Amino acid sequence: MKTALLLVDIQKEYFPGGAMPLEGVAEAACQARKLLAHFRHNHLPAVFIQHVSLSPKATSFRPGSPGVSLYSSIRPLPGEAVVPKHHPNSFRETNLLELLRTDEISRLVICGMMTHMCIDATTRAACDYGFDCIVAADACATRDLAFAGETVPAAMVQRAFLAALNGTYAEVTTTGEIVTMLQQQALGDADVRSLGAEGGHECR
Repeated sequence: MKTALLLVDIQKEYFPGGAMPLEGVAEAACQARKLLAHFRHNHLPAVFIQHVSLSPKATSFRPGSPGVSLYSSIRPLPGEAVVPKHHPNSFRETNLLELLRTDEISRLVICGMMTHMCIDATTRAACDYGFDCIVAADACATRDLAFAGETVPAAMVQRAFLAALNGTYAEVTTTGEIVTMLQQQALGDADVRSLGAEGGHECR
């Protein structure tokens, strides 16, 4: 099973000084960096999703603005894919599905921002397209929301949306658990290749 890392909207707009700072964004970015480092070390593909607003009335994510840039410590290396998007669903009106299908990806590790919006929409769409999805809960961040005159704290928003995804649309777990799982899978794949190589020699 070939796995890719999807880093969704880890952009300056969500950090202090941006138009939409999130709660827990620094820690989420730290965990996302750990995932990215693991994928790079093991030569696994990483895809960077970058939100760009096309609305003339937009107050954030405007083309060419400082906030639309990918966060400084989580930027692509030459050869790593960047997919611009204009909707919460990273697959909508983008080449993401084609890119993943071409690379024969069947499983996605998803992280980024915001949990209640683009992470939710992208994970549900990915599942509907047939991908196995894993969401790194501690590598995602969100913000307070308001409903019916009441404020819903970011921590509650985070738990509610991740709980809704878990089990039906994705396996929701931690960065540490994901890294461990991928390491164990790599060891298992190596053992299978070793057995296959040994089995290819006839006794004479």
